[in-house]
Amino acid sequence: MSLDDKVGIQHYDQELTLHDDPKIVEAGIQEYVEGTPEEIKLVRKIDLHLLPVLWAMYVFNYLDRTNIGNAKVGGMEEDLKLSSSDYSLILSIFFVVYLVFEPPAVMVLARTKPSVFLPTIMIVWGAVSVAVKGIDNLGGMIAFRIALGFLEAGFFPGVMLVLSCWYKPSELSKRIAIFYTGTILAGAFGGLLAGGIIDGMEGVGGVRGWKWLFIIEGLGTVVVGVVAYSLLPDYPTDTKWLSEQERKLATTRLIIREDLDKKMPYRKAILLSIKDWKMWLFMLSLNTILASGTVSYFFPTLMGALGYKGRMVQFMTVPIYAVTLAITLITGYSADHTGQKAYHVLGCSTLAVVSFIICAASAHFPVRYAFICFGFAGVQSCVPLLISWEVTMFPGRERRAVSVPVINGFGNLASVYGSFIWPAHDAPRYIMGFAVMTTFMFIAGSTALVIKKIWDDKGLERIDYDALENSHQK
Repeated sequence: MSLDDKVGIQHYDQELTLHDDPKIVEAGIQEYVEGTPEEIKLVRKIDLHLLPVLWAMYVFNYLDRTNIGNAKVGGMEEDLKLSSSDYSLILSIFFVVYLVFEPPAVMVLARTKPSVFLPTIMIVWGAVSVAVKGIDNLGGMIAFRIALGFLEAGFFPGVMLVLSCWYKPSELSKRIAIFYTGTILAGAFGGLLAGGIIDGMEGVGGVRGWKWLFIIEGLGTVVVGVVAYSLLPDYPTDTKWLSEQERKLATTRLIIREDLDKKMPYRKAILLSIKDWKMWLFMLSLNTILASGTVSYFFPTLMGALGYKGRMVQFMTVPIYAVTLAITLITGYSADHTGQKAYHVLGCSTLAVVSFIICAASAHFPVRYAFICFGFAGVQSCVPLLISWEVTMFPGRERRAVSVPVINGFGNLASVYGSFIWPAHDAPRYIMGFAVMTTFMFIAGSTALVIKKIWDDKGLERIDYDALENSHQK
């Protein structure tokens, strides 16, 4: 078994203990053999039951938080009399609330069941989206985005919990890449849906088309949430579509076998994480990548600056996501195959840097459009690569339980300030926005290279576990 599997993943011991007798559990661990036909068949079964429902939920999660950009150019800006700073405030307030309520949301989730918690918050935020019909001013839109941030705060960490309770670390990279394609396809279909709904539903029932966008996508979210109640599992120990033998195997293969994991107290893990420069470098890299990704909220605006009008503003965002989808899948599978996540992050960052430089320098609209596609693909491809890489770089369950949430939480702070780098007065070239993204992606790629030079993708193999154990005892 690889060291990735030895150090295990974060999960709740009470949910993963199949028997009350520890001797029986220990015997099951000793009998476990990795990579058997039974395990391969089990993982495929888990994939078919778990990934589709989570993926569908993530698609609507992304639609509901990003349709604000399509609504802006579809009439919301004029109806609510929004300035450029007003729109940036509407965007950023969501992420402020999201980050504040993410930790307590995880605590609530720890005391409930994912099959209840995740569909419930999804249904409620879908209903809140439908309520946009009654919003007629800036204050109402701010209140809506605050409510949405509060409700969606528990979704992504909840999904990560579910995945970590079903898959070993060595199995997570492809699954995270596949799961992440939900955001890409949601962005693509979001443009198509927005174009059709805003134009096709304009004035129906006396309601503006941009409001119908929130209503229809909110209703879709409610439907998916209701269906998820019956499809989303909790943990391997209480899933009906697994046989008793499959439940035992699913549980045994995830039980942590490394004693060091059990010996490290959380206080020690916190201190070690604070002193670990890798955590700070990963925080910096993810933050700059996600800051660059905020350009997606301004795609309709950028398409308008490139000369597209009406429905074409929405439709021209689709090829951007199509290119991003292809490059994300290619780099995700390539990184797993080669084991070189760092170089893939560096390569995608370089693609983004070169593309954004061309976007800033060129006044030729078709050229700028083409390299917006490649630049955004470079940015988005970095995210699943970096997330799957960081998980393998911290030894021990407690260390990952501290380091990974801190990295991801700090990374998402980028969405608070990233929405302010595209002011309206920079149209139509938006040179500042492209220049800032160029700088950010250069930092992201350089940071990945620094980490690679000192600690390669299989960094856990370089850890002196004897020394680590001595440090715990001290």
